[in-house]
Amino acid sequence: MKHLRPLRRETRRKLVYDLLLWAVLSVFVSAMGPDPFLDPAGFAMITVPRLVLAAAAVLVGRRWPLAALVLLLPLGPWQFTEGFATVDLSWLLPRRNVKILPLLPTSPFIVWYAYLTGRRMTRAWPAPAAFCLVTIVGVGVVLARGSDLALWLSMTTALIGTYLVPYLLGLLRRRLLQQRRVARLSVEAQARLRERARIARDMHDSLGHDLALIAVRAAGLELAPGLGPTEVKAAGELRVAAADATERLRQIIGLLREDADAPPLTPADEDVTELVRRARDSGMKVDLDLIHGPVPGLARAVVQEGITNAAKHAPGAAVQVGVSPERITVHNGPPRSRPTAQPGGLGLAGLRERVRLAGGSLTAGPMSEGGYELAVTLPHAGEEDPRGSGGDERPGARRSLHDH
Repeated sequence: MKHLRPLRRETRRKLVYDLLLWAVLSVFVSAMGPDPFLDPAGFAMITVPRLVLAAAAVLVGRRWPLAALVLLLPLGPWQFTEGFATVDLSWLLPRRNVKILPLLPTSPFIVWYAYLTGRRMTRAWPAPAAFCLVTIVGVGVVLARGSDLALWLSMTTALIGTYLVPYLLGLLRRRLLQQRRVARLSVEAQARLRERARIARDMHDSLGHDLALIAVRAAGLELAPGLGPTEVKAAGELRVAAADATERLRQIIGLLREDADAPPLTPADEDVTELVRRARDSGMKVDLDLIHGPVPGLARAVVQEGITNAAKHAPGAAVQVGVSPERITVHNGPPRSRPTAQPGGLGLAGLRERVRLAGGSLTAGPMSEGGYELAVTLPHAGEEDPRGSGGDERPGARRSLHDH
């Protein structure tokens, strides 16, 4: 019942608005006809039918403004006693006072419904058809009055100013609102796509990293002493399955992925430390050299990509991670067993774009002494240490986490 109350309130508001509009229109219509006290018969013959037309126009005008415009056609600008302007055309015509844009008491209402026609009409043909009818009536009025050039001038300005210009203004308003709506929907769609891309990127990075660590554990089981042929075979199948799952994940997420930056949800240094801990728990040899200072927001993404690539392409290799406010490096030695994945993927390309948007640069490639290095250089942020005043505050102080 609660949702019905606003509807009833809105219906009452519209009813009051229509009644007031009809009352005002009736006053103006009555002003155009005979005085009901001096000429009751003329008032009944002329004004009463006009009042009925006005009531019908108001009744249908909210939903069908073009129908209201047609109903008000007998009250159109067909008299030339008053006008928006008067010009002297005695040099061209016998008449001196030519009315430009003739006006009647009902002209503002006709202008309003012409505007609503352009504002609300969605189909194209009804409005031109109605305007053709209006033009025919105007031409008939001019011909009936003698087809004087001054009458043609007055009628032309009346049709343009009372019907055409308001209609075009309403049409322009409708087009602008449509463009605004399309732009708003486009912005909302782009926001949804960016959110989907962020989720896809996080899924790709997190699940890809976990699957790579699973493959590392499986590779370690293959080489563990004391296992029988069946267990070694099962461990090898697990390693291959993890590699295949990583590749399928890359292909599926690649359809949804977009290079969009997203800030980490937790402090970057804690993220990096947790990544290194989990990699060690899976059997990787990882050293972390964390220089005391602000940890870049991209540190987690860079370290995760470097460890994941090392786990997939250089199993068994030692990994060295270095994080400073301006530089992040992940270096691994030569692989000690067969890689668990094929080269190529979207992770490094997406990371490169994120680094570029942050104003930094990324280099990745094999080292001369063997192994592979991923290095990211970032501009100095100039921020204070977000971890507070604990620890060594000297410039260059380091925190190192070494494999035990």
